[in-house]
Amino acid sequence: MLKNFRYRIYPTKKQQRTLDAHLEECRLLYNHLLEMRKTCYERDGVSLSCFQQQKTYPVLKEQRPSMREVHSQVLQNVAVRIDLAFKAFFRRCKTGEKPGYPRFKGYGRYDSLTYPQSGFSITHDDRVCLSKIGTIKMVYHRPIKGTIKTCTVHRSSTNKWDVTFSIEYEAERLPENDRAVGIDVGLKTFATLSSGEEIANPRFFRQEKKALAKVQRKHAKLKKGTKERRTHRKVIARVHERIQWRRENFTHQHSRKIVNQFGIICVEDLHVNRMVHTHCLALSISDAAWSQFFEQLSRKAAEAGRAFIKVNPAYTTQDCSRCHHRQKMPLSVRTYHCPCCFLVIDRDLNASYNILGLGLQSRVIPEAPRLQAGE
Repeated sequence: MLKNFRYRIYPTKKQQRTLDAHLEECRLLYNHLLEMRKTCYERDGVSLSCFQQQKTYPVLKEQRPSMREVHSQVLQNVAVRIDLAFKAFFRRCKTGEKPGYPRFKGYGRYDSLTYPQSGFSITHDDRVCLSKIGTIKMVYHRPIKGTIKTCTVHRSSTNKWDVTFSIEYEAERLPENDRAVGIDVGLKTFATLSSGEEIANPRFFRQEKKALAKVQRKHAKLKKGTKERRTHRKVIARVHERIQWRRENFTHQHSRKIVNQFGIICVEDLHVNRMVHTHCLALSISDAAWSQFFEQLSRKAAEAGRAFIKVNPAYTTQDCSRCHHRQKMPLSVRTYHCPCCFLVIDRDLNASYNILGLGLQSRVIPEAPRLQAGE
């Protein structure tokens, strides 16, 4: 399996200037390669490949000697990123979507360097050594188990630096567990488990809304184009970064608890992107981070050897978990009253029972009837 290990790094001021210069070179190269692809297709009707663009690097280095300061593997990865962007663009075109054409990168919009094969190492004193940059202090808070494949250096919007290692390793399976759980996500409670446990909705964005409004008001009063306004953008980014960290920590902790407790995990197959397009609760849905929670559940379940099942969410709230009677359930009605079997139950708990039933039902593989001789 592949897994990412991310560590905070603290480059010196000289190393930060070098990293910023490398990012700027990669940004200019990215824009140049994108322009080449666009021009060749419009003029000749030819789509350039990743290898064809990488073959032009010697000529580009002659025209721009500063490119030689960047590691060759990092420059080759820029062409790979362009190629992946166009492959994703054409894939979405074939499926009938309305994809956005790959865009040029503005100043400061290219924020990561990738060493795909070589040019990096971890020293004996827990520092990371990057080619063309030097040895950088790293917070090595957990050991790496496995084979390091790639190394990516990233600069955040608040000018913090971190390094991510992609690791290939053998997953450590947890002991077998036959307990099954159905999970219904919502806004009143973040998640309701069929075991009766409820996870409260923290609403991190709502908590930071006043702090965000305060810094945004101050930012709006600053004159556009000034140094003060550009510097103050980091203050706004810091508030969003704090929300992101708290949300990630929340989803990581609860997804780990669920994977440790249950062997079969059943969730709704929600399309959150569609739900927030035209919905009065779009802000609350985005703040809940259901997609991030399901993604971490899926990844941790695969690593631990747990069964992770997605079921169709249609009518899971409207159906009775006991007699399967179906009735309309507005959002304002929080208790399910069944007129057939007289079941009175919380609507979210009732939905979690239905999700669990559908998930267990999907795991049953019907066997073909045995044929007798002569049939």
